[in-house]
Amino acid sequence: MPDTTTPARTGTSTIRILLADDHALVRRGVRLILDQEPDLTVVAEAGDGAEAVELARTHDVDLAVLDIAMPRMTGLQAARELASLKPGLRILMLTMHDNEQYFFQALKAGASGYVLKSVADRDLVAACRAAMRDEPFLYPGAVTALIRNYLDRARHGEETPDQILTPREEEVLKLVAEGHSSKEIAELLFISVKTVQRHRANLLQKLGLRDRLELTRYAIRVGLIEP
Repeated sequence: MPDTTTPARTGTSTIRILLADDHALVRRGVRLILDQEPDLTVVAEAGDGAEAVELARTHDVDLAVLDIAMPRMTGLQAARELASLKPGLRILMLTMHDNEQYFFQALKAGASGYVLKSVADRDLVAACRAAMRDEPFLYPGAVTALIRNYLDRARHGEETPDQILTPREEEVLKLVAEGHSSKEIAELLFISVKTVQRHRANLLQKLGLRDRLELTRYAIRVGLIEP
């Protein structure tokens, strides 16, 4: 377990944090945990991933703490955007899901840590400081099981969803599952309706699914939207 008593950086007294979660009560609770530490301060709050990306453009932040399941843009999608937008920004995923699939997707999205909301009061401060030291953070007891399950899947030749879908297809899937029409998706993503329809057809074919309902169930299962 990383040391929770010493500040993570030298030369800067406070780690500036961007916090994103679509539940205001969760944000309030997490902020209370972070702001009581002398070297941590929340300087911006977002209600979804898209807002988090916009706030990162206008605020000086050192660390982003992102919920995985959020409307408009998930934490995983926001992490990819933020990693590209600000390569020096550290990213932590905060989630209720004790799930190895989400964990590996989070690492691939650029996150350096994965913290369960159920034990955030115990682990989050340590995870923030570890991230600023360029150290990975996992909740206790997870490493062996996660690596074993991941290697078992690899040995059996199973692909995880983030290997199957392109980032654009994932965006379209999320919006389809949220109930948006092809026209609305085209406007949101600045692409043509025909391109949206092509992506939908590709999604159905790649995933072996038949219709919007099955796409929605799949999106819930892999954490793109909440049930």
